Amino acid sequence: MSGKITKVSGPLVVADGLSDANISDVVRVGAQGLVGEVLTMTGDKASIQVYEETSGIGPGAEVVTTGSPLSVELGPGLLENIYDGIQRPLPEIRKISGSTIARGISVPALSREKKWEFTAKAEVGDNVSGGDILGTVQETPAVLHKIMVPPNVSGTVTELHSGEFTVADTIGYLETEDGEKVPLTLMQKWAVRVPRPYRRKFMPEKPLCSGQRIIDTCFPLAKGGTAAVPGPFGSGKTVVQHQLAKWSDVDIVVYIGCGERGNEMTDVLMEFPELTDPKTGEPLMKRTVLIANTSDMPVAAREASIYTGITIAEYYRDMGYDVAIIADSTSRWAEALREMSGRLEEMPGEEGYPAYLSSRLAQFYERAGVTECMGSDRRRGSLTAIGAVSPPGGDTSEPVSQATMRIVKVFWGLDSSLAYARHFPAINWLNSYSLYLDTLAPWYNETYGDGFMLSRSRAMSILQEEAELQEVVKLVGADSLSATDRVTLEVAKMLREDFLQQNAFDELDSYSSYEKQAALLALILSYEKYCREAVSGGLSDVQKLFGVDAREKIGRAKSVTQDKFASAYAEIDREMKLQIADAAGK
Repeated sequence: MSGKITKVSGPLVVADGLSDANISDVVRVGAQGLVGEVLTMTGDKASIQVYEETSGIGPGAEVVTTGSPLSVELGPGLLENIYDGIQRPLPEIRKISGSTIARGISVPALSREKKWEFTAKAEVGDNVSGGDILGTVQETPAVLHKIMVPPNVSGTVTELHSGEFTVADTIGYLETEDGEKVPLTLMQKWAVRVPRPYRRKFMPEKPLCSGQRIIDTCFPLAKGGTAAVPGPFGSGKTVVQHQLAKWSDVDIVVYIGCGERGNEMTDVLMEFPELTDPKTGEPLMKRTVLIANTSDMPVAAREASIYTGITIAEYYRDMGYDVAIIADSTSRWAEALREMSGRLEEMPGEEGYPAYLSSRLAQFYERAGVTECMGSDRRRGSLTAIGAVSPPGGDTSEPVSQATMRIVKVFWGLDSSLAYARHFPAINWLNSYSLYLDTLAPWYNETYGDGFMLSRSRAMSILQEEAELQEVVKLVGADSLSATDRVTLEVAKMLREDFLQQNAFDELDSYSSYEKQAALLALILSYEKYCREAVSGGLSDVQKLFGVDAREKIGRAKSVTQDKFASAYAEIDREMKLQIADAAGK
């Protein structure tokens, strides 16, 4: 079915004569066959968003519908690859057209030449349904790719072969109840705007261990949860996301560079292949999919890139893996929605964003969760969604930040004043929050005893007290405070500088296990306890307590190696107790 263009407005094209087309259908526009997607239909008139530059396209040019929605190819070969917003492999495109993407270029998302070693697990005669595992492919040294029956197919296996196949080769056949023979391949397709099915969802109960102390201890994110990282330019969003991608205890990472500056995305593309996965010793790319859709690429493709990424993430979740999707940034995606909404002449909402902004954000974040996957083995997988938000001028009262905060359960608010003070991660401990604390508390208590959550509560209380005391200090100075208040200020300073501050580029400080975090926090709170005991015993010159040698050792304790921290911390604690008692004259 083909039609003729009647109007071109940037990435928006209007065409007549497409009565057989449906909303969300992919179309080919003009002589070059530019990729587009139908947004709205009025009779036989279709409004189409084109994912490529439309210059040179004019009224009268032909539009051909493919009859199928925007879909992604899912199979071996996704990992280690770099795609654009509509899943075109950028390394392959570069081989064909050089450093710029030629318009209308069409390259399969998964290589049709590369052969994969498939090992069959199902047997002839087995009754299988959507999600059942047919066999496996060792996609990378880090990931065993499970070849599953497509979600909407069921029947009896009549033929299945092990061996070397490309993703398009037939590996066997299913016979449905109607007697139809369905060919099986290593690859399946899925429409990006339709969430992949699962049996049921569960409440997230385990934390995502990121190795970042302020995240894991103060504002934890559950596996299968949702989080937002808002912050102004230069506050460290990208480094926080790199740390999450590198250290989080997930099996697969999908990183979407959605509308960010080209040089920033270049840094990601240059750095990720060089990062080493601490769990396997292999390059981090062996378990990563990158989607690069920079700000100078066509704006419509930003909108598609988010859906492309989360569909790939759901596919690996369906295998029973823990997956993290990192979107940088949803603000640029919202800007793409705003531009397309304006060109469609829809009624604008706040600050020109479409009225459906909140519902689109919710549709994205609600695809996260802990699920019982399709398939007879009832395996579980999780999908954790982390979205960066780039509010203009760092103003989180703008619509995208506010809509995101209403949806996500973890808010890591980055603060430019902390970043300028070289305090990283620049997450503000006073306005950040995690709504998973209550659901994760049983796990913490079972794994580390009641002490971990009690220490966290005490630390947060001290930081809150410090903020209140700072107002008094500004008026009358620190010397006028009582001894107990001065102890509070000193301990808060230790919490900020020795615990919350973390160097992503220091090999020993970049990652901190839960055991190490708990021990370091307990050490700082032990210092507080000994100081308060000395003050209650009558010591008035608290400056003596702040100058003990063990106080400096606590500051360097976070760089103690993982295997030695327990004995080192115990030694510091003993020294600290004796030195404070000595300073107090006991």
